[in-house]
Order: sequence, then structure tokens, then C-alpha cells
Amino acid sequence: MEYAVLGWPEDEPTLRLDHERFSYAGKFVMSNTGKAVARVEVGEAESEDAEDADGGIIAAVAFNEDRTDEEMMWLRYVTVRAERRGEGIGPRLIRFATERIRARNYRRVKIAVNNPFAYQALYRAGFGFTGEETGIAELVLTYPGDRSRETYQAGLDVFRERDLSTDEEAFLAEREGEKPPSPR
Repeated sequence: MEYAVLGWPEDEPTLRLDHERFSYAGKFVMSNTGKAVARVEVGEAESEDAEDADGGIIAAVAFNEDRTDEEMMWLRYVTVRAERRGEGIGPRLIRFATERIRARNYRRVKIAVNNPFAYQALYRAGFGFTGEETGIAELVLTYPGDRSRETYQAGLDVFRERDLSTDEEAFLAEREGEKPPSPR
């Protein structure tokens, strides 16, 4: 697997992804965010299909600077190809992008998530819950951040108070009282 930054916000990169395979595909066409991707390397493709119109891309993240804090970058959209979800690719790509962002002298990286699966993935990438929520029911996580058991469980508790799918309820029940997952 190869990880790469396709461009920074000032480079105005765009990326076309298949909307049937990637959530938020339309958001990556916009040129006002930087982009980083995970893709299969030549010869690594599991099938001809893996090197189709998506160019072997199996995950992508878009990011841009905070308008009020020049030391902070926001991860805006993260997507993993549908058939590759659950393999840990998202957290590894987020970690890669965060390392590159911090190497450009941004002190903090933030993201807002709207479901417990994304919350868990961000913890695997080394983020921590800030205790903040956006106006659209998203939890804000930051890197570096508080990764204590109490803070991790506080975020999960916010999700527990919402109307959830059966899968989300089961996911949260399995993590009751657990410490945060170790970064990968």
C-alpha cells in the first residue's frame, strides 16, 4: 500500500472517486481542500477492478486550514472504498496525513465525526475527544488530544444518547468501560 499527499489546499487538487464505492465522493472534486490518498501499488491489486477509474485509490482524506487559527488544520472528509472498510486503512491514512500536516508546522489537527465507527477510527489514528460538539451533532476530536479512558468513554456516551442502528448499539455495548484503542 502506498500513501501520498496529492496536493495541499493552495495547490487546489481535485480527485474523482466513484460515488458507488466511496462515501462523500463529490466532496473530493472540490479544489479548496488538500488531498491525501492510500492506493494499492502496481502488482498489489487484487483484481483488475482495483486499478479502474479510481486509479487504485482505496481511501482518501480532504483537509484545509482553520479560518481563525493558522496553527490548525481540519480533516474534512475521510472515505474508504466500501469493500475495504474495516481493514484499518482509514486510521493509517489519517495518521499519514496528520504526520505530513504537522511536518508543515501545524500544531493541531481536528476533525468532526458523526458516528461511533468514525470516532473509533480516529482514536486508532491517535486522536482524542475534545468534549466539543458541532451544531450538526458531530463530535470534535483533535491531535494531539486527551486519550484518557474517561474522555474516550465520554464521547461514546454522547453517541449512546442518540437514536442508533442495531450495529451501532452493539458496537457501543462492546466498548462499555473499555480504554481507548492504541494508535496504529
